[in-house]
Amino acid sequence: MSTQANATLVRQWVEAAWNNGDLAMVDARYAPDYVGHGPGQDLVGPEAFKQFVAMWREGLPDFHMTIEDLMAVGDRVVWRFSVTGTQQGTVLGVPPTGRAVQTTGIVFSRFTDGTWAEDYFEVDFVSLLQQIGAIPAPAAA
Repeated sequence: MSTQANATLVRQWVEAAWNNGDLAMVDARYAPDYVGHGPGQDLVGPEAFKQFVAMWREGLPDFHMTIEDLMAVGDRVVWRFSVTGTQQGTVLGVPPTGRAVQTTGIVFSRFTDGTWAEDYFEVDFVSLLQQIGAIPAPAAA
């Protein structure tokens, strides 16, 4: 795939899967040996990644991701995103609170032979946990 095709795939993925819950693209475009490297966990294989997306969409049924920045070079796409949603289900082990949340993250994606091969991602889970009341916010200085 071309650099532009990889960037387009990321944009299509965010809209279809993250924002609308359509995970069909995982079966069609993710490598069988896909690995997602994240804070405290590795998602090994497309099924693990589908479960990860489903978990977030169940916890935040109005989950909405916006790509804030995207750069593509060769087989790599780097994208920074923001997420909004309302916690109506369990998120990171925390029962539903009904609270609105907003957080940010960044993903470094690698593509091989037309498939999504690997991601390295970081998400601001600390602010998310603060917003749902699981950990206290820092005291004002």
